[in-house]
Amino acid sequence: MSWSEAALIFAGGLFAGVVNAMAGGGSLLTVPLLALGGVEGLLANGTNRIAVLIQTLGSGYGFWKRGHKVTKELIPILVPATAGGLIGALVVSGLNDEIFKKAFGLLMIPLVVLAILKPKAKKAPEPWPVWVTATVFFGIGIYAGAIQAGVGLIMLLVLSRAGYDLVTANSIKIYVVVVVSVIAVIIFISRGQVRWGPAGVLSAGAFIGGYVGSQIAVDGGEKVIRPVLVITVLALSGRMLGLY
Repeated sequence: MSWSEAALIFAGGLFAGVVNAMAGGGSLLTVPLLALGGVEGLLANGTNRIAVLIQTLGSGYGFWKRGHKVTKELIPILVPATAGGLIGALVVSGLNDEIFKKAFGLLMIPLVVLAILKPKAKKAPEPWPVWVTATVFFGIGIYAGAIQAGVGLIMLLVLSRAGYDLVTANSIKIYVVVVVSVIAVIIFISRGQVRWGPAGVLSAGAFIGGYVGSQIAVDGGEKVIRPVLVITVLALSGRMLGLY
């Protein structure tokens, strides 16, 4: 990794951290920016998971300290999501780089729309039956294990329909991402799909960006960051699809 590549990856992590803190959807930036920084395709996907895991471990600990612990009521969510995450990570790690890049490039467009809409969890009239919850989160687990980008936004939307309030939905989201990220990281490491140098640089940038974003969010910076996010994601999507 050259100094210029390290600088690009750090800057990408910094921007993604700010976006995550202020608008959500920062993961849509990190994989394509890793690719631009010399970490291609599946290596970028696996390397990105290290930063995601570090970030969500901190968030999960924060929720746990505030009393939002994993209880038996979360089993219908965590168990199928874990199983799905294992399948998703195994499947995506067996793809070739070109297929992964094009699939990721296509997914970026609807996901940035979801990031802009930024769904909020509201109490639903009735909780879903257990089998419906388990089935839905098995599918979400597959996606989280394979791609991960935007999965927090998807889960927040789904959990609002499943009958969870905003705080509970956020804690569940974090726990699911932590568990699935651990599984995915183990698989990607075992298959040699993690580059540790870029992973460390990206994690450092994301950590600092998250802190900066949380400090300036109160000043209305979200109104500025959202259009920048849209433009950047669309540009990177075209790059991943090989349009230029």
